[in-house]
Amino acid sequence: MNRTMRNWAGLPLLMLSLCSGSCGSEAELVSPGHHPETPPQQAAPKPSPPGQAGPSQALLAHLQDKTLQLRAKRTDSQRTDGQRQWLLELHQGQTVLASWPAVRGTPNSQNLDRAWSPGNGAPLPPGDYTLGAPEPWGNDIWMTLSPRFDTSRSGLGIHHCNPGSGCLCLPDRSSLLALTAWMQEVDLKRLRVLN
Repeated sequence: MNRTMRNWAGLPLLMLSLCSGSCGSEAELVSPGHHPETPPQQAAPKPSPPGQAGPSQALLAHLQDKTLQLRAKRTDSQRTDGQRQWLLELHQGQTVLASWPAVRGTPNSQNLDRAWSPGNGAPLPPGDYTLGAPEPWGNDIWMTLSPRFDTSRSGLGIHHCNPGSGCLCLPDRSSLLALTAWMQEVDLKRLRVLN
């Protein structure tokens, strides 16, 4: 019987795993002491800021008598259509209450003179702007942006568009509606373009 016994310790093992249903079976060849690799775990999606879809009554109660700031900033990301990705963010101190993807300018206008007018389609120049109340604009919503610094740029605003223009454009209409809801509930009268 010893002659027919083999030393199995040095041979690779064939591991079978069966599952129920129609998935069939899988076989994997592994060496002794080797454990099959587990697939890497994906990071959990980052939760949305609390006011992403607009203000809730609980959030408004928490923010009572606190100052909110609306800021726009360019990111290092580029969208698949060639547009530079921007973010329009609503802050209370260091807390981000909402962060909406935005575009400014066209892919070919990103490096044009941002303080020059008329109509070169460049992104808004950095600085502070007075933010007008939401108003109807055809089937859309328009919020006028008036520069609080010297520039020949005019006719600027926040609205829904894709691709972008020289204005601050929110390609996702739900973002524009959320911003409008915030403006109807709190005193947002300024926008700061950071870069």
